[in-house]
Amino acid sequence: MSLSIIGRSIAESVTLRLNETASILRAKGEPVIHLGIGEPKSKAPLDALIAAAGVLSSGDVRYTPADGIPALKQAIIRYTGDMYGRIVTPENVIASSGAKQAIMVAMQAILNPQDEVIFPAPYWVSYPEMVKLCGAVPVPVLPEDGSFYPTMQDIERHTTSYTKLIIINSPNNPTGVMYSREFIGQIVEFCESRGIYLMMDDIYHRLIFNGKKLISCLDFLKGSLEDSKLIIINGVSKQYAMTGFRIGWAVANKKLIKAMVNIQGHQTSGPSVVLQKAAVGAINGIQSCVDSLSMTLENNTKVMMDELNSFEGIRAIRPDGTFYCFVDFSHYNTDSTKLAYFLLDKVRVITVPGIEFGLDGYLRLSTCGSIKDITQGIERIKWALDPNSPNELYIGERKLVRDWL
Repeated sequence: MSLSIIGRSIAESVTLRLNETASILRAKGEPVIHLGIGEPKSKAPLDALIAAAGVLSSGDVRYTPADGIPALKQAIIRYTGDMYGRIVTPENVIASSGAKQAIMVAMQAILNPQDEVIFPAPYWVSYPEMVKLCGAVPVPVLPEDGSFYPTMQDIERHTTSYTKLIIINSPNNPTGVMYSREFIGQIVEFCESRGIYLMMDDIYHRLIFNGKKLISCLDFLKGSLEDSKLIIINGVSKQYAMTGFRIGWAVANKKLIKAMVNIQGHQTSGPSVVLQKAAVGAINGIQSCVDSLSMTLENNTKVMMDELNSFEGIRAIRPDGTFYCFVDFSHYNTDSTKLAYFLLDKVRVITVPGIEFGLDGYLRLSTCGSIKDITQGIERIKWALDPNSPNELYIGERKLVRDWL
């Protein structure tokens, strides 16, 4: 079979594959603990469900404008004013089928073959593949000091005449770290001075802990949004636990948004009106659900860190937000893919290999599950790896005997 260069070069999404694996094993009755999933367990907000039900009960489910229905765009405008302190116009907004599509359409609108796209590492698994889908070149930047916090010197060292776009995801998936206000200001100023597009992937920006405060990148613009190359990405999937609703958006200058709308119009047309109405309900509704989710995740993160800190041979940095811990297991195995499959095979715990995020020897662990999932999941991992653990472990009524250490 003859495939295109792009078709041959794009890898599958490891996170989606792991979700499928978990579903298959659970259907077989296996006692799987999924510490890899990036999906909150809480229910979608009632305001969202009522809004969606209203559309369904009317039976009036039709095509929508390629850039989103007016009600959703107005909700996004209000959200941008509340969270970023600046009012934009409907022409500055596009609603898409998930934040992922908003990112993809933005890249297609600005990237040419051989353009370079910089993003700090570790990075979200889809960034490199999305860049390659545009024929451009991904340029991951691992901080030189060995931390998860990039500096402007790290970014500048990788900037060339081919650099067209820089992507900043803060709080970061997979590390959970939140970049400083100083760094965000520096990167905005740097991109403005160089004429480089800057994409702020803010999908986790309200799920922050440890007393951290939301940072608005728009605070650092010297001029208007219309004169900038700043792109803000967000959506309802994470903060409202509405992953299956697939509604995201982008805010940028009118010319770029117009190009994105043209592309999206030929790709998928507008998102489902039912799901857009649900997003309107969530954004305009009672926001206590976001605070509740953030508090739950912060507590879950504390529990996970306490469990990990009792585990000799590993290193974990306390996250500032999101629902992930990115943990160094290289003491046990520097090949994170082999380690992840080993844990799945031996103790039925699903994790995500660090190599998928650009750093081998690490595993991404999710705090989305219950406290029971977290404590039992780490207990199983510790039993499988730590030679000082007892030789036997019960999973339900099944007794496991360790014969590999």
